[in-house]
Amino acid sequence: MIVAFTAELWLWEARRLDSWTFVSLPAGASEEIRELTGGQARGFGSVRVRVTVGGSVWRTSIFPDGKREVYVLPVKRAVRQAEGLGPGDTAAVSIELTDF
Repeated sequence: MIVAFTAELWLWEARRLDSWTFVSLPAGASEEIRELTGGQARGFGSVRVRVTVGGSVWRTSIFPDGKREVYVLPVKRAVRQAEGLGPGDTAAVSIELTDF
């Protein structure tokens, strides 16, 4: 499954000083992923993915966010720097589930 979307980068409030930066997946895609994984998620409900943002490609995991009721993707500092992105910026994101 591949999901392409645009989303605004945001800081995790609980770790704001550490600058943990995420994007939220669309609600519809999150629901499809929940149905597809059917409880086969890894620790913390994570699902392994391959991500593309601009010219940056990496492997990581997405995590369920109960507050937003969607999956969230952490965007590491090296990618943000390489792509010139920061909190509040909008990024084009493509994720591919790798465990299914």
